[in-house]
Amino acid sequence: SVESVLTAAQSFFETFVLTNCFEPLIQTPKTLVLHSRARKYEGELQMCRLEVSAVDFSDYHPLKAITELGRKRREKEEEVGSDFEPWSSKRGEILSRFTTTEKLSINLFMGSDKSKASSPSSAVSEKVRTRLEELDDLEEGSQRELLNLSQQDYVNRIEELNQSLKEAWGSDQKVKALKIVIQCSKLLSDTSVIQFYPSKFVLITDILDTFGGLVYDRIWSMCHILLPSLWHFLKLISSLMWFSESFSADDVNDTAKETCLNWFFKIASIRELVPRLYVEAALLKCNRFLTNSGIQETLQRLTAMIRGIGDPLVAVYTRAYLCRVLLTEMMDRCKKLGNNALLLNSVMWAFRAEFVAMRATDFIGMIKDCDEAGFPKHLLFASLGRSLSCADPPESERLSILNEAWKVVTKVRSPRDYINCAEIWVEFTCRHFTKREVNTVLADIIKHMTPDRAFEDAYPQLQSVIKKILPHFHDFSVLFSMEKFLPFLDMFQKDSVRVEVCKSIMEVFIKHQQEATRDPVILNALLHICKTMHDSVNALTLDDEKRSLSLLINGFIRMVSFGRDFEQQLSFCVEARATFCNLEPVIIHLIHACAAYSFITIPSLTSIFSRLNLYLLSGQVALANQCLSQADAFLKAAVSLLPEVPRTISIEGKQRSSEPFLLDFINNFLSTLLVVPDHPEQGVLYLVRGLLNMVQDYTWEDNSDAKIRVYISALPLLAAMSQESYLYTIPKVDSNETLYGGDPKFIAEINKLCETLIAQVLDHLKGLGRDEGVRRQGSLAFSLFGCLLAHGDLRNNKLNQLAVNLWNLSHKHGFCDTRTSVRTLEYIKHQAQQADLSHLSDMTARLSLQSRA
Repeated sequence: SVESVLTAAQSFFETFVLTNCFEPLIQTPKTLVLHSRARKYEGELQMCRLEVSAVDFSDYHPLKAITELGRKRREKEEEVGSDFEPWSSKRGEILSRFTTTEKLSINLFMGSDKSKASSPSSAVSEKVRTRLEELDDLEEGSQRELLNLSQQDYVNRIEELNQSLKEAWGSDQKVKALKIVIQCSKLLSDTSVIQFYPSKFVLITDILDTFGGLVYDRIWSMCHILLPSLWHFLKLISSLMWFSESFSADDVNDTAKETCLNWFFKIASIRELVPRLYVEAALLKCNRFLTNSGIQETLQRLTAMIRGIGDPLVAVYTRAYLCRVLLTEMMDRCKKLGNNALLLNSVMWAFRAEFVAMRATDFIGMIKDCDEAGFPKHLLFASLGRSLSCADPPESERLSILNEAWKVVTKVRSPRDYINCAEIWVEFTCRHFTKREVNTVLADIIKHMTPDRAFEDAYPQLQSVIKKILPHFHDFSVLFSMEKFLPFLDMFQKDSVRVEVCKSIMEVFIKHQQEATRDPVILNALLHICKTMHDSVNALTLDDEKRSLSLLINGFIRMVSFGRDFEQQLSFCVEARATFCNLEPVIIHLIHACAAYSFITIPSLTSIFSRLNLYLLSGQVALANQCLSQADAFLKAAVSLLPEVPRTISIEGKQRSSEPFLLDFINNFLSTLLVVPDHPEQGVLYLVRGLLNMVQDYTWEDNSDAKIRVYISALPLLAAMSQESYLYTIPKVDSNETLYGGDPKFIAEINKLCETLIAQVLDHLKGLGRDEGVRRQGSLAFSLFGCLLAHGDLRNNKLNQLAVNLWNLSHKHGFCDTRTSVRTLEYIKHQAQQADLSHLSDMTARLSLQSRA
């Protein structure tokens, strides 16, 4: 009911007045001793005792509550949307970017201690005079100069001043706080260290922001604290939106207005222009407490005053601070100015893309109203497009934005100006529209850039257009179905640029094409692009560039598949081999893809090891497909190629020994021979013998043990061939285990060949018993010992004794690795514990004796 509301309001009103007009001195559960601090009784002291029964004031602080509401309200007023880049982020960027190693200085006027003479004037004028004298004293007092400060010391000093400002304000020393702000503002007149000036601007304006906030909060807290009647209080209750929305100067009481005017009078008495401008700009929002149009009027006056600053750098930064502390009003003024193109362009460059994008339609309207003579509109649209390429405008406005922008862009006559603007708007078109709109843009670019071959001077911009299109069209069937895309590529007629564009297209295709394709549109277009890259190769092309192009082309070939249509697949491979004949890595890849190329194409390769490995691989593939005659032919071709291997090969421009690569190939080849059945017309082990004969005749490096290491590697193969069941076989291919079935003649041939190889190794070991060969002798002896231990039948006394002799020889000169030796001996002891290997026990004893010796 109305009565209950009034009763509640009356109770709240009494509580409000008591807690805001009096300060508790003594408090008990039901008694308060209050000290009057109402402003209308300023200077008087009243003591009263009130009996309180129902109101608990212990946790109730209306003054603080109102101040907090004021702070939130001020933050809301300053808020321009989440799309606006906050000053805090910009601040950190400036401080980290603009640094210096030069020494800095700070000049501060700390004020003198001269006494003030009193004059027989009125109390009010005395107060004003005293405050003015304090400000005069500030400017005429003793000087304190800090020299040779490093950048960090300078920053620390400024932070100390900021803290001193807060402490002075907190201790009710308002004039001292103002002195600090004035002195800090004066520092912005010094431009001696220009590269540090932006950072100095940030540090000083932090102090100004702090001061402006403190003054604003103080005046805010004074609004509506004193209510002359219940009616005014009820009016306040009924207009609580005052705290969350806007307020007018009519809502502010006289006390707050008087205090606000007092602050502006203090500022007006500052003699120097720069500090007076900065301090008044910091308090610009306080004009709202005086008149409803105070900010707009003051803004115009401050803008005009800045013209009086002689130093252009100081003037520019003063304008920057004015723009920062009241952005909305600056935008309004920008709209009203007739020739505002330059300012508008600066706003679009400086503000966050999200801020511009959300107001794109407004910016377009302002651009259309600009004078073309002062600042070309296409530059303004370029700035707008740069923001819209990073942030999205409202969906409902996107088409109208594109239409309005392109109306201006397409009318630009200069090809250079046109393409500089058009390439920016391509990004916006790709982000929000389909291939139809993108195709239209490409057609317009071709129309403008083809006459007089204007495209030759715009390759960077045209490349940028391609790079902006590709990320938005991962479906290449859509990309190549655009009528103007390939004609657009034809404008790249400089070889180096054309190749770079083709590479960028192929990189995107390889990265984003997930499944193999047979789409003729894609295949024809990419074949054309890959051919362009291939045809750029000449005698001067670097190997790295060849590898790069080959990887891209191979990536394309891998993604082409015609499924079970082998005729089509073969036709594609034939075309690819003819097209990319100058890039050997591509030819090698095609050999992997098409077995029919093996006999014809492998001999044409220049890399000898590529030929060897491809012959071996082709032989293995032929075996897997039960093509035994083809497998024999490939393996024989590999064996016959061994004598052509040079002693050195070039790797990344450096000549290196070919022996490690040759040994690796031969070991791989030997492992394949286990499953290769002997040819019925060639005799037993004909491939093994042929390989060993080639190794025997090959011209190895001087003082090389490579040939002997091949002989030692062949022994495990021969031992495996003598087994009743081989370690591995190829399905549907009968190996020698099936052909010979453990025939004694076959085993005898193996044993004979093993004896020959061991004899060759032993002869070589004898020749190493002198000088520097001793170390190599020990290593080879231990390798042969390990081979006999793993694959030989040591129940044979002669073989057993040979193994012991090899052990002794490897340890004779102390060059055998001790760790390996100990682990080998432990293995033999462990094996000797098995019943069928008991013959190793005696051998273990002899080996242990030699190890201790």
